[in-house]
Amino acid sequence: MSDTIYPRSPYETMDGWVHLPRLVDKIRLHEAGQLHEDYQPNYLHKGFDLAWFEASGVAPDALVEVIKNSITDGQVSDWVKANVKSSDADKEALRTSLLSYGTEGALLERLIQRKAESGLQDRDDIQCMFQYIDADEGRG
Repeated sequence: MSDTIYPRSPYETMDGWVHLPRLVDKIRLHEAGQLHEDYQPNYLHKGFDLAWFEASGVAPDALVEVIKNSITDGQVSDWVKANVKSSDADKEALRTSLLSYGTEGALLERLIQRKAESGLQDRDDIQCMFQYIDADEGRG
């Protein structure tokens, strides 16, 4: 049995932001010294984390401070509502972009590679990175 603590599914939303609950979990795990080494290369400044920061206009250090000084998701959500000035269209654009990650070109090749590395190469139902993450972490 793995001792890895997985962050929430990238599909989960907070205030309409896809991936945000997962990002919150990753920050909390990192601050507690429990973020698994597999998550370290993309932590905050790459991948889906970076995409969220770019779409929201929030600096990584600002969100880290909010999370370090909060206990509940509700407190984080209140801060996001008060400080992130993005439209529903911005949120939907991020969702669309992230859900298509791994569906074509070099990103599709990366998805195929990751599936093979995880023994999921026969899972034709895994068509994007969000689906891969959920399957790899035991949610699908």
